[in-house]
Amino acid sequence: MSSTFQSKGAEKYESYMGRWSRRLAVPFLEFAGLDAGERVLDVGCGTGSLTFALPAHADVASVEAIDYEQQFVDAARERNHDPRINIRQGDACHLPFADAAFDRALSMLVLHFVSNAQRAVAEMRRVVRPGGIAAAAVWDNYGGQPSIRMFWDIAAALEPSAVKRRDAAFVRPMTRQGELSKAFAETGFTEITETLLTIRMEFENFDDYFIPQITGQGTLAEFVASLPDTARRQIESAVRTAYLCGQPDGPRNFVSTAWAVRGRVP
Repeated sequence: MSSTFQSKGAEKYESYMGRWSRRLAVPFLEFAGLDAGERVLDVGCGTGSLTFALPAHADVASVEAIDYEQQFVDAARERNHDPRINIRQGDACHLPFADAAFDRALSMLVLHFVSNAQRAVAEMRRVVRPGGIAAAAVWDNYGGQPSIRMFWDIAAALEPSAVKRRDAAFVRPMTRQGELSKAFAETGFTEITETLLTIRMEFENFDDYFIPQITGQGTLAEFVASLPDTARRQIESAVRTAYLCGQPDGPRNFVSTAWAVRGRVP
């Protein structure tokens, strides 16, 4: 499997997105459901935002967590102190587990980076027992991440080369209404439910908002790094003005939403 995720290491991921994926894990688990004694698979565990939330949410029997990025696997292993949790490198499109091995398979903020999301969903269905549940969540990229959209729209208005980069960042597979549900239906899940999950991204000040975006993961940081200093400073100044909105620097927060789907294996 190839991945469209652009990794800059576990520490960079944590500052840019890890803090928000941990926050999203709470409503995602409330939607996905989780029962005591279950065998659970976390597909695309990253640094463990969902993985470590699982035993805190319910007294599960075991958790298998995989990620394509070995550096994320290493970082998650360093954090793990629960013998029920096993973390390894793995491919979402070729899960290294037997058929019907789990009661529940979950995937949070991953499927839009997988080269063949349909195959990954089919693999989740394969490894979940009949009657078991699979669920996935992906950011509503186009309209559900205003903090990032503000950055990209300003960059695109000031720098023509940002337009294609912005469009590619916000039009990804599995990030629009109905796409996750369609993938679940086409791979044979039943009792499919789709919903929107909402969190708030809260920033202490402009630097807390700006710096992780230009030094963290993804196409935005890569794009900003490619700019000459003059263009970079111009974009930073304009984004700062938008963030401050005529007020002193300090805390700001943005509502962010993710599409989530849940289905049962017949």
